[in-house]
Amino acid sequence: MTEAMADQPKADKKQAKDDAVVRMTRNIGIIAHIDAGKTTVTERILFITGRSHKIGEVHDGQATMDYLEEERKRGITITSAATTCNWRDHKISIIDTPGHVDFTAEVERSLRVLDGAIGVFCGVAGVQPQSETVWRQANRYNVPRIAFVNKMDRTGANFDHAVETMVARLRANPVPIQMPIGAERAFEGVIDLVEMKAYTWDDNARDLEVGEVPAAMRAEAEARREKMIEAVAEFHEPLLEKFVEGETGTIEEIKAAIRAGTLALKITPVLAGSAFKDKGVQNALDAVIEYLPSPYDVPVIEAIDPESGETIVRPYQSSQPLGALAFKTISDPNGDLTFLRLYSGVMKQGEKYYNARTRREERVGRLVRMHANQREGVEIAKAGEIIAVIGFREAITGDTICEKSSVLSYESMEFPDTVISMAIEPQKSSDRDKLSTVIAKLVREDPTFKAYTEEQTGQIVISGMGELHLEVICNRIRDEFKIGVHVGKPKVTFRQTLKAPRDVEARHIKQSGGSGQYAVARVKFTPDSEVDVFEFTDSITGGAISKEYIPSFRNGLANALASGGRSGFPYVKIRAELYDGKTHDVDSSQMAFEACGALAMRLAVDGNTQLLEPIMKIEVEAPEQYTGDVIGDLSSRRGIIEDMVNKPDGIASVKGKVPLSEMFQYSTTLRSITQGRGHYAMEPFSYEAVPPNIAEKLLGEG
Repeated sequence: MTEAMADQPKADKKQAKDDAVVRMTRNIGIIAHIDAGKTTVTERILFITGRSHKIGEVHDGQATMDYLEEERKRGITITSAATTCNWRDHKISIIDTPGHVDFTAEVERSLRVLDGAIGVFCGVAGVQPQSETVWRQANRYNVPRIAFVNKMDRTGANFDHAVETMVARLRANPVPIQMPIGAERAFEGVIDLVEMKAYTWDDNARDLEVGEVPAAMRAEAEARREKMIEAVAEFHEPLLEKFVEGETGTIEEIKAAIRAGTLALKITPVLAGSAFKDKGVQNALDAVIEYLPSPYDVPVIEAIDPESGETIVRPYQSSQPLGALAFKTISDPNGDLTFLRLYSGVMKQGEKYYNARTRREERVGRLVRMHANQREGVEIAKAGEIIAVIGFREAITGDTICEKSSVLSYESMEFPDTVISMAIEPQKSSDRDKLSTVIAKLVREDPTFKAYTEEQTGQIVISGMGELHLEVICNRIRDEFKIGVHVGKPKVTFRQTLKAPRDVEARHIKQSGGSGQYAVARVKFTPDSEVDVFEFTDSITGGAISKEYIPSFRNGLANALASGGRSGFPYVKIRAELYDGKTHDVDSSQMAFEACGALAMRLAVDGNTQLLEPIMKIEVEAPEQYTGDVIGDLSSRRGIIEDMVNKPDGIASVKGKVPLSEMFQYSTTLRSITQGRGHYAMEPFSYEAVPPNIAEKLLGEG
């Protein structure tokens, strides 16, 4: 027997041990609308699993997962926070995500690397606007989910209504696997429809009692169980056969069917509870183990070879070469953190690894497992884990970390464009360099935060996803980095496009002795709403323009469109077709054709510009008696009302679209007209034409 053959059983045994660990791992996210109770659910999970010995409350500013000062002051989650706990011999890695639309990128990059998620819904409101956004994000990344209808103890709570809103607003296929025992103040617990057991909590709410289904609820529970089995039977052949023959499947068969349907993204199991009162969270943890996937239960993530472009598929095994995706970076005085999801191989402390984007190696200073902002050092991380690295200097969100001898690149993430900007400057001129350094760190940390220096004024301009986003950034600069700053009034990020098609001939000719410049191009410009930014077509025939000059012409055109001309607002949704031109044997050059491209743009947009503004989808919820005031105020802001629904709890929901430029300080106005009882949510919808009288004013200011 050779030495290699003798080592094989050891390697197989080691891999089998690693496989067992991965199968007992769950990487999940908590996703929902703001104030649905995500962080409270996470806090109870940490307490119940023994990860925390004290419950932190969001309203007291003491939540473990909301560790930023801004989060504790506002009582909302701003940045996704990671932690790890254990339940029923399984390791659960949890990412608690924000619910506010301004921080939707945090949800996006978390869902990109998670295997499953718990969608938390308010038992009173059901599906809310930001719930729809995060649900679509989870659909985009094919993330299996369970749903937890929270706040069942609140006045107006209605479990069935919440489930109905999942069908109506999410187009989901929710399958309740529990039914509540009571509602509002009478909410005592839940009936597990799979095992037909009643889970109740006393007034202390910490002591769980498991018993028989109350006799008065038995008939309803059996009817709901029958409906549940009918919904899931098709995902498990033995259960389907029994169901067709009128027999009852075993508990194991029902669980297997629910799991199969969940992993196939065909159903969403629905549970009920009240996280604040510690009711139902244990059952949700059981459902995570029973129905959400391990890393082995989801499709293997495909990568590409950066050199050949060929697809690479590596199994989730630590014996494979390393493949990891950086999904989040945090600037920290104690050492910047890079969060990674390991898809294959192992990562060791002190080793160097290759960044496929920068084509450079970076050293792992420390490997840590995160518990909110606390760090627990580890020596090695293996495939299937979520880990953080201290020591990477250049890695950003979306980078692939691998081994230099076996390079691959995972698909990166796309984030929405910024919609609002403001000028920022230090209170002390001596802090200018320090401010620039801090902003550069924050830009690296947040892919939806941008910054540039205005050439004419020298001002630093920062851009983000909304007023709250930029306000939080400025407060962090003041509080965390101790730099006093002055900020300007927020400004909306407008765009421009063409009013009408235009055919131009651009002639960049300078021949006054010596080496000249010669470039002539004929271009058809067309506005096109289907184009995101700019689409260029080369239709040159017969060599009218040499192939070597066309990329330079395109670059000149693209750069001029991005610069925005006199107003500075970038041009978008434009097609440009280069169909003819002329060159000179001596005087034509790449530089001449780049200048010709810029000239063609100026000719196309001269007197032919249409200003576009960001339009937001908005939903306002307020007591019915204030509906008229809410609609009147939105109409005065150029809003279009599309729908209004009166809910059973006396709350009216008003939906519509409104220009972002009209919504500054809206939260203050809404509080005033609803006596503090209204709230709203917005999300970017589209860019649409600005009315001529307003456009004229804005372009005049530009």
